[in-house]
Amino acid sequence: MSKPEKNIFLVGPRASGKTSLGKILAGRLGRPFVDLDAVFAERAGQSIKELVEAEGWERFREIETEVLRFVCATPGQVVATGGGAALKDENRELMRAGVALYLQSTPERLIARLRAELNEAQRPDLTGAGLEDEVRAVLLEREPVYLAMADAVLPDRELAEMAEAALKALRMLGTGSAGE
Repeated sequence: MSKPEKNIFLVGPRASGKTSLGKILAGRLGRPFVDLDAVFAERAGQSIKELVEAEGWERFREIETEVLRFVCATPGQVVATGGGAALKDENRELMRAGVALYLQSTPERLIARLRAELNEAQRPDLTGAGLEDEVRAVLLEREPVYLAMADAVLPDRELAEMAEAALKALRMLGTGSAGE
């Protein structure tokens, strides 16, 4: 019997392409794709925004950790995490059992993507400071965490190029069936 493959965790800020890249990687690797935010909404029975408005960010982060634990119980998946999932020590510890790829981007690219596809129903405002200031502040706070936990860093580029870079990084890390 073969050893179960490690989960591949895509980490990075909102709009860095975790879900889009995750679907491509899962297809190329023949693995299931899991979007942590979607599993959260399904298990919580409400959107992230609804839960945060009703119970606050702290309660959201508690449930997010429960959902991550649930997802981590199944090996061999490609998992798009929420942008803040990496902030909690317990979550980083859970992800250490797999491979973490940091999707690095600039504030300008993130802002442009968020403006083009703003989905406020999915995720509420984090700081109340306006989109540009929020993106810059959140990236400044979180990037050191992403960099510290990443097994590989994927600089922002076109999606097809990022997929190739991710596959190359996974091969170099000796992760699962990254050779296609």
